Amino acid sequence: MFQLQNISKQFNGTPAIDSIDLSITPGQTSVLIGPSGCGKSTLLRLMIGLIWQDAGQVLFDGEEVKQSKLLNLRKQIGYVIQEGGLFPHVTIRKNITLMADYLKWDSGKIKSRLLELLDLAQFSDRRLDDFPLQISGGQRQRVSLMRALMLDPDVLLLDEPLGALDPMVRSKLQSDLKQIFQSLGKTVIMVTHDMGEAAFFGDIIILMREGRVIQQGTMLDFIESPGEPFVTDFINAQRSPLDTIGGGSN
Repeated sequence: MFQLQNISKQFNGTPAIDSIDLSITPGQTSVLIGPSGCGKSTLLRLMIGLIWQDAGQVLFDGEEVKQSKLLNLRKQIGYVIQEGGLFPHVTIRKNITLMADYLKWDSGKIKSRLLELLDLAQFSDRRLDDFPLQISGGQRQRVSLMRALMLDPDVLLLDEPLGALDPMVRSKLQSDLKQIFQSLGKTVIMVTHDMGEAAFFGDIIILMREGRVIQQGTMLDFIESPGEPFVTDFINAQRSPLDTIGGGSN
């Protein structure tokens, strides 16, 4: 679905992405993970054309991502950012239907698609005329997901969509999101800093460090065949205190 060919990107002379080659398989959930500042969110923004690489090519469905093709690209890619990125001055309904309104869908088509999304995201139609600040963080993420799915895109890009939520809300939304991904069968690319979340969602996990891809594969690959010591160090650094206590007692 995506091919990144020798991609590099710098900000103020500092490399953010360093000569990355990467292919994203259609119909799978690929998770980008790594330490803060490793380039994972930058990579996502390059894929959707929010920023542009200094070198290399980004291909989507076999065609190069270019300025002249951005509108068509945005119709095929849904994008969800941390904390939702909703417009606070318009209603939930208007946030969800934003692109459909822009493309002048007829009202019947918009209403039908909205009802489908409300059912999918388990969101009450009684809240549609509320504003984003009147609903919880978890609900805002559901609205952001519905907005991203409004045009029924081929691909979903999610940039730490659950990072700002408290643990109980996050756990519930993780389960719901995974069911949604499985039912839709879309290509999903997610950024997270949490290895447990990456293992939960990812068909393929892509570990980054300092703008480079260190290793990609399943969680089992990372545990049984780490490509370098950093892989094991990164996994071990995310073990919970309870895991550490349990491990120390055996």
